[in-house]
Amino acid sequence: MKTTRVNTKKNGTAGKFTTSAEQAEHSTRIPQDGPPVFPQLPDPIMMVPKLPEELLRLPLERQLELEKLFPLKFYSLDAGCYLVRFNPTGLSYHYDGTIRVQRQGSNTIASGDLYQHNPIQIWPLPTIPVIKGGILTPQNDASFFLGEPNPANGIPVFARSRYRYYLRITQILESISLSNTFTLGFEMWKFNGVSASPMWTKEAAGPYQAQMTFGTAPAGYPAGADYLTGTVRNAANVAVGTITMGRVSSYLRKATVEIDRVSASEAPLDSGAGHGWQSIFDSVKWQLNVVTSNADVAEPSGNSWSDGEMHAAMLARRDSSNLDSEWRYHVLAVKNIDSTPRGIMYDTGGTDSNNVPREGIGISSHWVIPNTATWGKVKGQRFGAAKAPYFRTALHEIGHAMGLYHNTVDMGIMNTTDVISASAVPPTQFPDNIKWAHAADDQKRLMHMPDVFVRPGGVSFGTPYSTHPLSPDDAHEEAVGLEMHVLPVQEVLPIGAPVRLEISLANTAPYPLPAPDSLAMKYGCVSGRVIDPSGTVRTFKTIMLCVDEVQLRYLEPGEQLTDSLTLLRGAEGALFPSAGSYTVEVEVSWDMNGGHVGVSGQAHLFVTTAQTKSHARAALQVLSTPDTLLSMVFTGDHLLEGNAAIQAALDDKVLRPHYAYLEAKRLAQPFKKRKANLNAVADLLDAETVMSTGEIRKCTKLVKQADAGNGNGDASHDGDAPSRIAGVLRAKTEAHADTDSMTATLVALS
Repeated sequence: MKTTRVNTKKNGTAGKFTTSAEQAEHSTRIPQDGPPVFPQLPDPIMMVPKLPEELLRLPLERQLELEKLFPLKFYSLDAGCYLVRFNPTGLSYHYDGTIRVQRQGSNTIASGDLYQHNPIQIWPLPTIPVIKGGILTPQNDASFFLGEPNPANGIPVFARSRYRYYLRITQILESISLSNTFTLGFEMWKFNGVSASPMWTKEAAGPYQAQMTFGTAPAGYPAGADYLTGTVRNAANVAVGTITMGRVSSYLRKATVEIDRVSASEAPLDSGAGHGWQSIFDSVKWQLNVVTSNADVAEPSGNSWSDGEMHAAMLARRDSSNLDSEWRYHVLAVKNIDSTPRGIMYDTGGTDSNNVPREGIGISSHWVIPNTATWGKVKGQRFGAAKAPYFRTALHEIGHAMGLYHNTVDMGIMNTTDVISASAVPPTQFPDNIKWAHAADDQKRLMHMPDVFVRPGGVSFGTPYSTHPLSPDDAHEEAVGLEMHVLPVQEVLPIGAPVRLEISLANTAPYPLPAPDSLAMKYGCVSGRVIDPSGTVRTFKTIMLCVDEVQLRYLEPGEQLTDSLTLLRGAEGALFPSAGSYTVEVEVSWDMNGGHVGVSGQAHLFVTTAQTKSHARAALQVLSTPDTLLSMVFTGDHLLEGNAAIQAALDDKVLRPHYAYLEAKRLAQPFKKRKANLNAVADLLDAETVMSTGEIRKCTKLVKQADAGNGNGDASHDGDAPSRIAGVLRAKTEAHADTDSMTATLVALS
């Protein structure tokens, strides 16, 4: 994995240079401030034995044989993956997930993950026809949409957005017992979001315990599967819910590795000496499905590929994949890679075109191995023809995609190829000194780190986040049938300009659906976040919450609500503080039937750098002045600092079109003894003025009110000012949708 440019530095020998980043998998070092802080991994569990120590020293297989010799019932917990369900007391939702049980000699290590699940019908579901007694009968079957995981399908996969808790298990059944119960002890670590600080919070009511009892597994589980139930109690011994766990696989996790290649490149399938993908991952108890798919991927610009070209090829050529229903990692074998000789995990941070981190790697088959002694048996060979190091590099890069960093503790998978080749001790030659396994600490990470750390599309690789996203809501349900659309008024705009968005909520279902009566931010149902070029997340919501609760009404099929947003600052400061590409996510959410319902959409835009010194100074002032936002929202002559910042923008020819309406909005309204001044408004607004549909509508209303007040002393203007303004606004309505309702007013003003 390459993340640094080649830099040469002089060593202690005169005239001799070494490179600090010339070798192939360069990579992936942990940032100085460290990766995201995760819960401490579970330790081997040492329990007080319930059987004589002499018996416990016997191999587990021998212990189980005793059942046949003595009229006693022995209980043991098989290693593997358990489907788990946690039902909190008094809540309308529950958590599904997995618990992983690993045997390590005579000890056990266990961990788990929980995902939120809403079994109740919060959102109205369509009527589904079913056959009952030979008669076609319509019914609303919530389980059709919100069904529980099926144990017959083996290890379950859950949607990433539903991830809630990591379970650090501190007590579990060791070896065998004469009792059909045991104590399950665990800590619950709340996942606050990829951008939150802290990312994890340990629940203060814990640690938790559950007295688990062996029982008969329900239908769907493998024959003879361990199945247990128990009541969960907190540290105060108060019952807080129930938990069930049933074994569904001898493996702990499962994933798919898809391998695509250009026609001249080999697929990295094995070492040529008996080591394949599944045999490597058997040691970490991953069930791996390797798919060799496209063997004729076209080269976009010659035989050397950029990271972006590899990512685009993955999106275009990989088999249909949904990372919420399958952990799928993608390998693309090409002749050469622009940024590194051998291999790379190219989407570390989810800042690529589909904003998904850690899903793809590239490997170079036509790199020529140096013809030096350190490369042993493969020196001078083309990389794809040297099966062992070629396959090892693919394993190494997939390790990065699974969240692992470089590990030089041994000659294992996460060490780098150049280090391993240089470490061969005669008579052993490279690649015979490769250890075909992950280091012990990496094995533990692959088996027991939280799902969001190892699964594709989880947390970004090695990147610490310091700002908070929108917090997940455990009772949140997706508003199926409603779609949120977000469209920027300008996709490219100068730094310092506010971002204007047109938003719409549309009913795409063939039946009416409930929705808020308004998308105005003042009602509190519209909020969102902005993701900047570095991946930093900044949030926004209304600073002026209307005391009236938003009313719900039914949207008819095909009907839509529309409104506009103007964004500049949020809770963390300026939303668009630097040049580059931004993603804006807008969410509409509301309470309904005791739950929380919502739908979201997003848009992409680009902020350009300062064009002149004047532009730079004005942008700095508006972005660094908190009251700029207050002047935009509330207006008023009393907001001196905010108004001064807007005036600085008006004095700059680059920013003037973006702030002209904001000043016009202030002047079109009387403030204390100052009258509304439509003459000044008419002088501000012209064809270059940037306005959203909502701002055009608001301006039309203000001008109409000011014109009506011209005779009673609330306004003062020349007779042609309203018509001049109306002419500008009428021209702008042609560039916007849903402005027919303003036309009559504008014609009258003209």
